[in-house]
Amino acid sequence: MAEERSELDERIIIKDQHTKEIDLVNRDPKHINEDVVKVDFEDVIAEPVGTYSFDGVWKTSYTTFTVSKYWCYRLLSAVLGIPLAVVWGFLFALISFCHIWAVVPCIKSYLIEIQCVSRIYSLCIHTFCDPLFEALSKICSNIRVALRKEV
Repeated sequence: MAEERSELDERIIIKDQHTKEIDLVNRDPKHINEDVVKVDFEDVIAEPVGTYSFDGVWKTSYTTFTVSKYWCYRLLSAVLGIPLAVVWGFLFALISFCHIWAVVPCIKSYLIEIQCVSRIYSLCIHTFCDPLFEALSKICSNIRVALRKEV
């Protein structure tokens, strides 16, 4: 009974990950696009002192810019948002699949195989190089260096 209950809870948790409520007010909670797409009229069009257009032109330009940016974004997201979401979902699923089923197993396999090579290499170094370096150290151990300052 307890097993069935925990299995049911686990299925509910898994389902909730895919059907969780999304925040319709704060649509960039991790601030991914905070500095990229905040483009206002003043960031693009500005008239320096002495070269002002008519006030009506300036107000109409502001309204036209703001409304056209708003509606173009909405139309583009309505037409291309869902297809691009499918493309990005597929791409990230493909990357995850390759990482899980190819990259990590290759790295693990390499680490297992290189461990064997490392042991053999270490054994060879200790077998052939250690006696050579010990002999060289005994030869060089009697070398004395004296420094004198000549005037």
